Amino acid sequence: MSRQVHFSFGKKLSRRTMLRSAGVALSMPWLSAMNQAFAGSDKPAAPRRFVAMTLGLGLHAENLNPSGVGRDYEPSLYLKSLEDIRDRYTVISGTSHPGVNGGHRAEASLLSATPMGSGAQSRTTISVDQLLAKHLGNQTRFPSLVLSSAGSNSPSYTENGSMIPAESSPARLFMQLFVTDSPAEQKKQIHRARQGQSIMDLVAEDARALQRELGDSDRDRLDAYFTSVRELEKRMLDAEQWANRPKPEVDYAKPIDISNPNDFIGRQRLMNDMIRLALTTDSTRFVSYHLGGSGGVLPIKGVDEGYHSLSHHGRDEEKLAQLALIETEIVKAYGDFLRGLEKVEEDGETLLDRTSVLLTSNLGNASSHSNRNMPVLFAGGGFQHGQHLAFDEKNNYPLPNLYVSMLQKTGLEIDQFATSTGTMTGLDG
Repeated sequence: MSRQVHFSFGKKLSRRTMLRSAGVALSMPWLSAMNQAFAGSDKPAAPRRFVAMTLGLGLHAENLNPSGVGRDYEPSLYLKSLEDIRDRYTVISGTSHPGVNGGHRAEASLLSATPMGSGAQSRTTISVDQLLAKHLGNQTRFPSLVLSSAGSNSPSYTENGSMIPAESSPARLFMQLFVTDSPAEQKKQIHRARQGQSIMDLVAEDARALQRELGDSDRDRLDAYFTSVRELEKRMLDAEQWANRPKPEVDYAKPIDISNPNDFIGRQRLMNDMIRLALTTDSTRFVSYHLGGSGGVLPIKGVDEGYHSLSHHGRDEEKLAQLALIETEIVKAYGDFLRGLEKVEEDGETLLDRTSVLLTSNLGNASSHSNRNMPVLFAGGGFQHGQHLAFDEKNNYPLPNLYVSMLQKTGLEIDQFATSTGTMTGLDG
């Protein structure tokens, strides 16, 4: 069954308004000119945002998932530090991506939910953050930010299955976000954008010449190609326009990257600050941040063994005790990020009200490399939180349903994502 993405419109236009040509249905985004054309109509919807924080080594379920369900649950060891913001997030247990296994390799499916096994890797398709960036990312300087705590690996993928390399340096990210390029650098950016547009024009002409010689199935493929060409041209035009605009100014000194590769928590907190600044200045609205995990010993009192080794604990009590010290700090840093968004006001709401923040991992049990029962904390975004949604740990509920709920809330009227079966049961918006 084909999937269609539709955008929300003002009352003067149908919510299902489409442009149709050559067999392709094209959704229209909200245009500022619509306010001028329809005097007195509703203003464009407030900006909605999404941040995915993904962990390469999971969170120990016995210390994360609370006892009890619904709103009367008892906080777990890890959740005690979040009690003051209990009504701002939801704990979700008993979920996973259908058809996904393979242990660490399942990172590729973390945000795309593409079914894959432990054998030859399946072709990963577009991740949820990049789907949002594709359709809604043209309203900010950066359609999305793809970040990591170390290295370039990320769970963010394009439609053709290409991984988007991550930025791991908060200092470099700060420069990209807030330091205005020199006039010479701006000219280079504009030249590259225009050069790219010229190349696309040539490619499009060649493709149109081919169309007369193709059969029906190949014409369909060419139609999809034309669509991708037009999208690339639009991104190039946007790049040229943004190159001429000054970057926002912030009352924040350029950060100094943490040199200790094992200071996992320090790196997490510093990058969290950069993400908050990016959202506050509306430099981007969609972020993925992958915390892949350090192999060394973290500078935390009571920890004397490497993080990766501790995550593969084999239920050794000493290892579990040290792992709990690390993971408690990870969850605390997540909570402080939420509190930071809560302090930023935007048109009568908080930034957290308008930002869905997901913390999850492809590993439900890092020790056994199981991709079942994934850890999930989901906050903000205008949802009604303060509960524990406990699904069946033996017959897991599809986590892609959460993605559909989030996508709809963020502005895409999409009925399906990957292996979803609908929106998430019990998650009220």
